[in-house]
Amino acid sequence: MRSTFELAKPTLILLSSLLLLSFKCGGANTKAPTVSSIQVSSFLSQQQFDDFFPQHDKFYSYAAFIKAIRQMSNIKVKVVKRAVSVYQLTRTDKVTGKAVVVRQDEDWNEDWAKKKPDSSYTIEYDNFCTEKDLQTDKKELAAFFANIAHETRHGENGKYNDGLMFIHESNTSLPYVADNDNYPPVAGKKYYGRGPLQLSYNGNYGYASDCIFGDKRVLLNNPELVETDAVTAFKVAIYFWMTPQTQKPSAHDVMIGKWQPNANDKAKNRKPGFGMTINIINGAVECGQGESMFSMNDRIGFYQHFLQKLGVTDPNCACSCGNMAAYK
Repeated sequence: MRSTFELAKPTLILLSSLLLLSFKCGGANTKAPTVSSIQVSSFLSQQQFDDFFPQHDKFYSYAAFIKAIRQMSNIKVKVVKRAVSVYQLTRTDKVTGKAVVVRQDEDWNEDWAKKKPDSSYTIEYDNFCTEKDLQTDKKELAAFFANIAHETRHGENGKYNDGLMFIHESNTSLPYVADNDNYPPVAGKKYYGRGPLQLSYNGNYGYASDCIFGDKRVLLNNPELVETDAVTAFKVAIYFWMTPQTQKPSAHDVMIGKWQPNANDKAKNRKPGFGMTINIINGAVECGQGESMFSMNDRIGFYQHFLQKLGVTDPNCACSCGNMAAYK
């Protein structure tokens, strides 16, 4: 995944969690209840996971995936944007009810920024593959699996049995460092592709860290966590999947039908469907180049493979991004 979320210097994204409050009733203190929601584990067993990824590295375990989903479901992030790229992020822990502003850009209170209308949205991480009806949820999971399988595969083309094998990209010599006022790189650290969606660049690591941990320093200082801690690796992938970028919708919103193209998108042939998830993740490399692009077709093949495995269909899928303009 080479897409870079855009933030204070167009480079990044964001994310989410939910809010439960402690309260007093009749003078007695009551602890905030544990957040509960339908989980992916209700329609994906360990046996199925192992069947879907028969050669997966032991690092990428079913237990780590489910734990990541459950822990991310306790987070929501409210994103407020002024002007084009001046952000404020408020992260809420749904179990404790505690809300903290984890990021407020330096220009937030500038007059020129305040004159621009605010836009806001909230990312609810517990909606990952559980927001809609079962068929839609399974289609979303198939799309997520297709993209992480392609990003981490190491095997024979067309077999679709070789996903979740690479923990980091093969070439670790490149630092993937870019100027970013909010998420500056730490000296000596490299931000090459790691985890199921191969998160890259310091900006993405910092944004993910704000959302997941409430502290940008965790992953900026220790990007290695994404390749040494499997739960963190899956959390980062869920974060990327659920979080819109400045110009791009989230892959989640695309797969559940929440995102609809505006006039500009329509003019550039962007439309709801699996093909848009490719555009979001790696459009600059794979989209707008016709129907023979191998990487794009490999993702599509994985998607169709996982749909069949999950017992669902997507007959009206706009699976290709071959005719879509990539985002700049």
